[in-house]
Amino acid sequence: MTKEEIFSKIKEILVKDFEVDEAACTPTANLVDDLDLDSIDFVDMIVKMKEYIPERINPDVFKNVRTLQDVVDKLEPYVNKAASAQ
Repeated sequence: MTKEEIFSKIKEILVKDFEVDEAACTPTANLVDDLDLDSIDFVDMIVKMKEYIPERINPDVFKNVRTLQDVVDKLEPYVNKAASAQ
């Protein structure tokens, strides 16, 4: 899955499940300041991506995540590792 596809899935989740404005979902959008997500929302978003990431991810991976692009960059190796294992 490309980074663009991962971004698209995350954006879809944010719009559908968290009622985030689609126009606000840009790669540089700050999760807290721009999208109004708190830590619980962030965990829920990652759980909803679980379909694409069957292995457990160490929460420390997300310590420095601030933007949607940061999330995509952190998830990409896990998503593609899962895809190559199938």
